Amino acid sequence: MIIHAYGAHAADQPLVPLQISRRTPGAHDVQIDIAFCGVCHSDLHQARGEWAGTHYPCVPGHEIVGRVSALGASVSGLRVGDLVGVGCIVDSCRHCADCAEDLENYCDGMVGTYNFPTTDTPGHTLGGYSQRIVVDAHYVLRIRHGEAQLAAVAPLLCAGITTWSPLRRWNIGPGKKVGIVGIGGLGHMGIKLARALGAHVVAFTTSESKREAARQLGADDVVVTRNPQEMLAHLRSFDLILNTVAAPHDLDALLVLLKRDACMTLVGAPASAHPSPDVFNLITKRRAISGSMIGGIRETQEMLDFCAEHGIVADIELITAGQINQAFERMLAGDVQYRFVIDNATLAS
Repeated sequence: MIIHAYGAHAADQPLVPLQISRRTPGAHDVQIDIAFCGVCHSDLHQARGEWAGTHYPCVPGHEIVGRVSALGASVSGLRVGDLVGVGCIVDSCRHCADCAEDLENYCDGMVGTYNFPTTDTPGHTLGGYSQRIVVDAHYVLRIRHGEAQLAAVAPLLCAGITTWSPLRRWNIGPGKKVGIVGIGGLGHMGIKLARALGAHVVAFTTSESKREAARQLGADDVVVTRNPQEMLAHLRSFDLILNTVAAPHDLDALLVLLKRDACMTLVGAPASAHPSPDVFNLITKRRAISGSMIGGIRETQEMLDFCAEHGIVADIELITAGQINQAFERMLAGDVQYRFVIDNATLAS
């Protein structure tokens, strides 16, 4: 079937209206009419060729929500009309150790929602800046929020799970103190989720102007990192620091804020490396630096269910498809609170 989409023909060209092909649903497939798609910074990097290996035409988008419009004969547990989502994963090998532990995000054979090899035309996956998508049912997620919240649910499929996974990995809950570094698309979700899990949440920002916004998101305290006294007040006190910043910066200034045996988890992906930390800031308190990448299907469903139960959604700005290039520029300038979401009904207009 031929549908409307938005994508880029080359790294140095803007996103433009396209017509793309979607396969007819197979026995195990779910066809989804996409209502909304979140705009992730990864979309910009891939479409503009800032990450190696972009295949064109590139149709980004891995924060997808919509309704089931057709089902394969072997699909159970879903019905036409159900609200569903698709995140960053549309396939994996299903037999490796990672897949066996429901951590498909670490599978060497993981297939991403866009820019990954596929047998479908044109030979690589095409994402959610489109009217419709066909996905194996194993990778389709149930949405239990109300329909009125659907647009704001979309960013949970990437920003939500990217912050949820390390919070769960490090057993964050009541009695734990968590730092969230950066108050953007990822950071604002980290604040909301850590607070809902019962932790004491401290937001870190370089900007005095974001202090009140962080408190409104649920932070118990806010530290402006350029203020030495504010940083010193939290020395050796954190159980986890979740670092969402996607630009190189001084990790040592944050490492010293961790307790013994505590961890700083990096989820931001800078274009160039962070300065190397002082090893003594690690070995003298048995501290750790870890990384984390999105999450598996089971924990993504867990996150969505938790958010529905606690009334958590992203703070968004809804845009038309024709505004996507302007949204990319505004993302680069940090001019969004905190996530753009495309109204996919505007793709054909």
